[in-house]
Amino acid sequence: MQNKSKTFLYFICAVSAMGGLLFGYDWVVIGGAKPFYELFFNISSNPVMQGVAMSTALVGCLTGAMMAGAAADRWGRKPLLTVSAVLFTVSAVGTGLFNDFTLFNIARFVGGMGIGIASALAPMYIAEVSPAEIRGRMVSLNQMTIVLGILAAQIVNMLLARDTSVAESQAWNVEWGWRWMFWAETVPAALFLVMSFFIPESPAFLHLKDAATTHLSKEAGLKELFQNKYRRVLLLGLVIAVFQQWCGTNVIFNYAQEIFVGAGYDVDGMFIDIVITGIANVLFTFVALYTIEKWGRRTLMLIGAGGLGLIYLTLGTCYFLEVKGVMMVALVVTAISVYAMTLGPVTWTLLAEIFPHRIRGVAMATCTFALWVGCCTLTFSFPSMNAALGSSGTFWIYSAICCCAFLFLWSQCPETKGKSLEKLEQELTGRQ
Repeated sequence: MQNKSKTFLYFICAVSAMGGLLFGYDWVVIGGAKPFYELFFNISSNPVMQGVAMSTALVGCLTGAMMAGAAADRWGRKPLLTVSAVLFTVSAVGTGLFNDFTLFNIARFVGGMGIGIASALAPMYIAEVSPAEIRGRMVSLNQMTIVLGILAAQIVNMLLARDTSVAESQAWNVEWGWRWMFWAETVPAALFLVMSFFIPESPAFLHLKDAATTHLSKEAGLKELFQNKYRRVLLLGLVIAVFQQWCGTNVIFNYAQEIFVGAGYDVDGMFIDIVITGIANVLFTFVALYTIEKWGRRTLMLIGAGGLGLIYLTLGTCYFLEVKGVMMVALVVTAISVYAMTLGPVTWTLLAEIFPHRIRGVAMATCTFALWVGCCTLTFSFPSMNAALGSSGTFWIYSAICCCAFLFLWSQCPETKGKSLEKLEQELTGRQ
């Protein structure tokens, strides 16, 4: 590949991956804003409304992911990335602007739709424009921007949250601090919107449209996706997508306060620990960029499932024995690190690779929808599980899930590194 074309490839992949940056930021920023907007909206003693505020964006994710497949196959990948940029921008402004709780949640729903669309489209677009020999690394770039977005949200939250022991500072947090946490997203969202006009359409989509125009093909729908010839690859995609959430790692981001307070830290110490996990998340995603083409997707998925199973077994045991302090932080950081170099990026890479181009749009949307269903059920179930079983029992359950996933991946997950999308289609669906 010539240097000029390689530079352009990096540019268009980086622009597409900005959807991941906003995905990561929008998903995590609410965790830092939570203690303050709950006081502002007077819902700090109302668990139902707290749940509504935390889950509205997830409902938007489901909606956006559900719409993304058919829309991408009809209008293209590029326009949908632009739409997601618009949704992120509107949500960032509106969430911090509104004083009405209903409007606040509508703005969060809009941002969630942006996440749902971007999470389905960005890895698929990158896979379709990248050569086979670097495709895994380029799709992992999307995960890199996700974790950078997560870290950015964690740092912004820490910088904007003032000392909660000082009355004037607490007043700032409740009146303005949480607003600026959301408004800070406007800058990258607007940049993503502008840059989305400078990327080309995916070659795979153009080929699909040409085939449809000459009556050689038609756009695939859910009916075709569920045909017998796609059964194996669809099951693989759905399990991989849901397992990325049910492995349990993402509760650390959504319920960091409960996890670190349970480990013996106060609120100020919690913010520092959260940033530490964010830094580990970024560093080990860099590791994934270098290992995904050397070690392969299958190996990394097995390392992730097996490694997290052991870590959660240990973490649950430490909670059971009431271990406190640095040991607990070290285990949490280790879990984040393993996830960041395995299940985090490799899931998106595999989902973008394993489906034939004819059904790729609707298949990616379906699996992304399943992923967000997994995220919703994980998010909703953690408080109840934690209350009923304690942190020890909860993490033991996550350990068991990881062990079951390890066995499934061992028997069903193929190696896809270095293979063209056309070659993978032949191997996974039997098409000649």
